[in-house]
Amino acid sequence: MSEPTWHDALAFDELPVDDVLGLSVAGRDIAVYTVGDEVYATDNLCTHGHARLCDGFLEGHEIECPLHQGRFDVRSGAPLCAPLTVGVRSHPVKVEGTRVWLQLA
Repeated sequence: MSEPTWHDALAFDELPVDDVLGLSVAGRDIAVYTVGDEVYATDNLCTHGHARLCDGFLEGHEIECPLHQGRFDVRSGAPLCAPLTVGVRSHPVKVEGTRVWLQLA
């Protein structure tokens, strides 16, 4: 099994304030969220309706899927309400200097 690798995702100043941004990191579709001073990342595809989470609505630590209004916790990827039953994969994030790094397994 390979060791997870840290990937340089984007500049910190490219992050939206209290919002979500979709981007490609190492060929994967990722959603990056800012909540206050914290940065989180998950896969960008809803596990229920296959919609892009970056097109959804972020309220606090919850991202609402734009297709069926299910919500995930951006900190863990856990599903929070119907129709979701399967969580979305979350990814470790670190900010070093002016760059945001993601660890993808």
